[in-house]
Amino acid sequence: MDKKRLPFTLYRVLAYVTGVLLLLLTFVAMPAKYLVGEAARFSLVAAPAGMEQWFGDDTVLMKLVALPHGYIYMLYVLVVVWLAMDRRWSAGRTVGVALAGTIPFLGLILEHRLAKAEKAAMDAEAASPGQEAAAADR
Repeated sequence: MDKKRLPFTLYRVLAYVTGVLLLLLTFVAMPAKYLVGEAARFSLVAAPAGMEQWFGDDTVLMKLVALPHGYIYMLYVLVVVWLAMDRRWSAGRTVGVALAGTIPFLGLILEHRLAKAEKAAMDAEAASPGQEAAAADR
């Protein structure tokens, strides 16, 4: 793999993984912990019979979703910093991209936009050496 593409490819993979885990955390694990079951802090409904371990304060979902999300998000931030240094992003853009991984759906939307911009930049870069060679031949 090209050294120029590696940080962006890692960013894309980690953006998707972080985004999916954040969606699971926000819409599955957190409601299971706080809203369902007798042991939940803001119990709205009882846990289904025989599935009590999946709901309440001691839900297994937090270990299966929240912990991996936290570690992968830390790796995501490191890759964003690596990508920002490689692409010479401003501090504001770097912080914005890093924080996008904390808002459900935003990280996935931003990844799509960055991938589109990156593809356009690579296409322009690929086209420019051909133009320079044609100009040198004249």
